[in-house]
Amino acid sequence: MARMGQAVQKPKNMKQALGKLAGYCKKELVIIVIALVLAAVGTVLTIIGPSQISKITDYIYDGLTGGISTTEIAEDVQKQIASGEINILEFLPENVDPQTIDPSSIDLTDKDDPLSTAILENVRLSDEFVETHKDSGIDMDGILSVCILLITIYLISAICNFSQHFIMATVTQKVSRRMRSDISKKINRLPLKYFSSNSYGDVLSRVTNDVDTIGQGLSNSAASIVAASAQFIGCLIMMFWTNWTMAVTTIVTTVFGIFFMAFIMKHSQRYFKQRQESLGELNGYIEEMYSGHDVIRISNAENKIKNKFNKLNLAVKNANFKSQFLSGMMQPIMNFVGNLGYVAVCIVGAMLVINGNITFGVITAFLIYVRLFEQPLKQIAQGMTNMQSTAAATERVFEFMEEEELENEEHIIRTKNNIVGEVDFENVRFAYPDTPDKEVIHGFTAHIRSGQKVAIVGPTGAGKTTLVNLLMRFFETTGGDIKIDGVSIKELRRENVHSMFGMVLQETWLFEGTVRENLVYNCENISDEAMINACKACGIHNFIKALPQGYDTILNDNTAISAGQKQLFTIARAMIQNSPMLILDEATSSVDTRTEIITQKAMDRLTENRTSFVIAHRLSTIKNADVILVVKDGDIIEQGNHEELLAKNGFYAELYNSQFEKTHKLGG
Repeated sequence: MARMGQAVQKPKNMKQALGKLAGYCKKELVIIVIALVLAAVGTVLTIIGPSQISKITDYIYDGLTGGISTTEIAEDVQKQIASGEINILEFLPENVDPQTIDPSSIDLTDKDDPLSTAILENVRLSDEFVETHKDSGIDMDGILSVCILLITIYLISAICNFSQHFIMATVTQKVSRRMRSDISKKINRLPLKYFSSNSYGDVLSRVTNDVDTIGQGLSNSAASIVAASAQFIGCLIMMFWTNWTMAVTTIVTTVFGIFFMAFIMKHSQRYFKQRQESLGELNGYIEEMYSGHDVIRISNAENKIKNKFNKLNLAVKNANFKSQFLSGMMQPIMNFVGNLGYVAVCIVGAMLVINGNITFGVITAFLIYVRLFEQPLKQIAQGMTNMQSTAAATERVFEFMEEEELENEEHIIRTKNNIVGEVDFENVRFAYPDTPDKEVIHGFTAHIRSGQKVAIVGPTGAGKTTLVNLLMRFFETTGGDIKIDGVSIKELRRENVHSMFGMVLQETWLFEGTVRENLVYNCENISDEAMINACKACGIHNFIKALPQGYDTILNDNTAISAGQKQLFTIARAMIQNSPMLILDEATSSVDTRTEIITQKAMDRLTENRTSFVIAHRLSTIKNADVILVVKDGDIIEQGNHEELLAKNGFYAELYNSQFEKTHKLGG
């Protein structure tokens, strides 16, 4: 829910966004409409209540003043005057000359005639009248019938409101669940280029925050706008139907308050903006100083940092004071306007009662209407603000849902099993979709025999990882072809291609779960023996056994696992997966030299009898590779084993020697 001073996401096209949301909720649209109708009905029934409370007030007043209504008195006295039982001239006000009055022209039932009203009141206060009606008392039967009707109205209203909330909560969660599910499916259908051009945080925000915002908009905002609109219109109708003078009085005082609050809000927005900007600047500065704390201490820059911090802190304090002061004024102003409305209703109502135009019950009703009339305007404004956020979130979600997907492969029925592991790159060319004119792979050709360990080396940006992405069909080649065992990967489904490879990446991934679950991940029918043998082969079995619950230990942020141990976990996972081919992408770059030796031995066991593609910056780790492909600017410039390439004294030798010299200097 957006609050005052909080930045509200604004949609590019609110109507279009809400239209898409309505289309998405097509299955639930009927029941949503029913819920909104229930919200309106519940509100309308609540508005009827004050008119019934007015009747109860009149019953009590009439009972205390004679037990019959003013209308009934007027009709009764009028009959007695006509029959001669009462001399109307005896009840004239003191300031009226009897000689100027024609008794036959006076109609006591005319509430708009001040003279008739005054005469009727004198009759009512006379000793004869009081004596005649002293035992009449309050009409309890009438009050009871109104109370029963009132309870019934409020009960039905409560049932409608409860049903509406229940329906909207159920529908909202159903829609949110389906939307998250659709987004999850969408993620798996998106090409890798989307994730390379969009941040992880942005995607996560769409799945969580944006879907939650949509859910809140559906659950609260839509119903509140409908209910508030029904309440506003219903109040207007009921007030004018009851008494137009009192209605105008209520509207004038309310509108005055609304304009006054709008004026303050308009002038306070800039202070809220200043607060957010100054707070953002302060937080950014604190984060920056915290990350560079050591440098600050070494440079003796504490005083300089302190002075700037105090300056930014003062700006936040001033902006906060102004925004909070104005924000704090809103509630007192709203209370003042509400009280002003009560005062106006009482004064105008009292004048109308004295003149006999209304009863005391009407005043009671309008005291309630004042409160009911103020609420919907604020609710509608708040609801529209929330709907803006909902529309903005909807745009972001559907923008994601409408992203270009991977090609549908349902028509591909060919599968490749019993993989030998022979790979051919045939004049492969590739350019990223965003830059189609800039090729990063130029006519790449290579033949990889089954069981070979192939190392791909080269400077940063040479195209090493891109080659692997093409091999896995994360991207599609723009020219040439890649074949596995003589079959083009374009003739196979991506799932089929992915199942051929096990991967060990630079960035290790362990999820919260047991050691066993992390190792066996997505593999079926894996025996404990096979799992333990893989861990022993990777040299991590003893570490796991030393954990509190061994293989059943739950891994989380509190579990002490080094980078090297995490890497061994991923190698063991790949070994358990037992794929016919392997991809090792900078698998030892994040570990120290000692751990690298252990990790390298584990990877050597992993790559035995498997076609393996190793991307490495540390050339010392790929000395035993069967084939080393030296890539530069998207082309293979050298090819051979370690000894052959060193003998050529070319680019590879230059890379290797530069790393050797660097290592020697660091060691010496």
